[in-house]
Amino acid sequence: MTDAGTIRILDQRTPEERDRPFLPGMGRTWLLPLYDVFTRVAGVRTLHERAVELAGIGPGQAVVDVGCGTGNLSFALLAARPDARVTGLDPDEDALRRAARKAQRRGVSLTLVQGYADRIPAEDASLDHVVSSLALHHVDDAGRVAFAHDALRALRPGGQVTVVDFGGPAPDAGEAHPSAHRHGPAHALRHLPHLVRSRVAQSPAVARNLGDGIVALLAEAGFGDAREVAHVDHRFGRVSFVQATRP
Repeated sequence: MTDAGTIRILDQRTPEERDRPFLPGMGRTWLLPLYDVFTRVAGVRTLHERAVELAGIGPGQAVVDVGCGTGNLSFALLAARPDARVTGLDPDEDALRRAARKAQRRGVSLTLVQGYADRIPAEDASLDHVVSSLALHHVDDAGRVAFAHDALRALRPGGQVTVVDFGGPAPDAGEAHPSAHRHGPAHALRHLPHLVRSRVAQSPAVARNLGDGIVALLAEAGFGDAREVAHVDHRFGRVSFVQATRP
């Protein structure tokens, strides 16, 4: 078990992956300094807390947070279960360094791995939980399928995956709130959540999650009882909480 306050950053990328592209959390690398402010204002913390509640992490269990970014879901996990063995996985080195600084301020133990969702840093059948929040829609089709299969590989029998992402029935993206463009910036700001929600609804990346997209992805990889266990009508779109168990 890792000593309290131990923070490690590892690089599991192969030489061929050094230039592999990825979509940053804010869509642009230069926006990273705004990421934590944006997620705080957007109320993402409540989604993380709900994910932790649904995951039900047990004492000392091993967890990998896929697409951890600056570590917010990992910190929610550690706040609820300080003795959990948590590893955060993300391709963004700058985001991982921010996560490490935050972990140091909190005095928690955290392993951070630079890598991709299709290669989870764990031995076969060694994890109790794989979790992911608002990251799957950043992954392309091949990466999504590989993520689901590798999560199955890494989880022990009875282990669980919990995915939080935009999903479920497609929200109404046809309403454009045209008045937001006619009454100046103050009026537009009041309608910003609706405008972002509309962009989310029309995103090709999010479209892969709609309907039972996440459930089907996990079921086709071989997980048992893949299902939506909860959802939230977030200001930026419908957020689905999907869980599945390795048989």
